[in-house]
Amino acid sequence: MAKTNNIVHQYYKKEFEDMTILVRVNPILFKGTEITLLSNGQKELRELEFDESIEEDLKIDGFRIASALEFNLHLVGLV
Repeated sequence: MAKTNNIVHQYYKKEFEDMTILVRVNPILFKGTEITLLSNGQKELRELEFDESIEEDLKIDGFRIASALEFNLHLVGLV
C-alpha cells in the first residue's frame, strides 16, 4: 500500500472571539488543510504546506490538539 494511504493526520484548534480555526496536518508530507469558521456562519478553506516545525509553531501560537471528528464534520458541512 502507498505511503500516503497510511498517514494518521494530526488536528489542531484555536478559538478566537469572532472565529475558530481548525487545522489538519499531514506529519509525513507536511501538507494540510485549514478551516476558518467565522462567527457569521461562513467557512473558509485553505490548503497549506508546512515545514518540519509545524507542531511546535502551532503550540507556540496557542493551538491545542483537536478532534478529527470535529474537523471532518466541518469539512463536509455537517455542522
